[in-house]
Amino acid sequence: MPSPLSELVDERLAPSGVRLYLKRDDLIHPDIPGNKWRKLKYNLAAAEEQGHDTLLTFGGAYSNHIRAVAAAGHYFGFATVGVIRGEEHLPLNPTLAYAVERGMRLRYLDRGAYRAKTDPEVIAGLRRELGDFYPLPEGGSNALALRGCAELPGEIPFTFDHICCATGTGGTLAGLALGLVDGQRAIGFAALKGGDFLVDDVRRLQTEYGRQTDNWSVETAYHFGGFARRDAELDGFIQDFAERHSIALEWVYVAKMMFGVYALVQAGRFAPGTILVAVVTASG
Repeated sequence: MPSPLSELVDERLAPSGVRLYLKRDDLIHPDIPGNKWRKLKYNLAAAEEQGHDTLLTFGGAYSNHIRAVAAAGHYFGFATVGVIRGEEHLPLNPTLAYAVERGMRLRYLDRGAYRAKTDPEVIAGLRRELGDFYPLPEGGSNALALRGCAELPGEIPFTFDHICCATGTGGTLAGLALGLVDGQRAIGFAALKGGDFLVDDVRRLQTEYGRQTDNWSVETAYHFGGFARRDAELDGFIQDFAERHSIALEWVYVAKMMFGVYALVQAGRFAPGTILVAVVTASG
């Protein structure tokens, strides 16, 4: 920390007069990269301060958050429990296999019960079954997570106009917006179809944090069919980007965000001279 920052020189952006920098949060740590570390940082401190020795969180079978919490537990001395949406499938996929290797205990909830995962009765039932724990929400987005994400803009040593990030639960976007100064804006690119609900989620998270801002927006047109879905156009963009810049874009989140950034630039959304920063939250 701070994560590397470098300008992306690209002839396809040159005609617009827009400058684009990459904030390589994916390089923070091989097992707890990017926004995962920023979201966990203050939650881990709170868990320790409150005397907890176990972290419990929620996620799908391919959740990068589940993987990151398992890694954090391993490195910082917490037992971990992952409450997984759906039924158990063996053999475990690479994400869940990694989590188990790092000491995480897996607990499965059918999709109906999983939708009610935040209900007090469900949490109380998990405590009766598993003992006491420090709860982390799905995706890791809470007020302490926003505090960690809000530190990122302060690591950028020059004036910029917009900061861009991929958006799944809204936590990274909500936190980045809190860390901006007057005149700067944050743009979140929804990685899932029907992402309009993220507007309410960002507002809710900022309310929980204790301060709301209006310096952010959500782009919902670059989901490529939905969460963890891709098509030939996205694959072509990823391949072309790798060939020209020697950077492999992670496709579930980061590539969709980068495609959206290029699309907005080429559509004339930004005036000549605009400086953009794109946050790379995961490695390809």
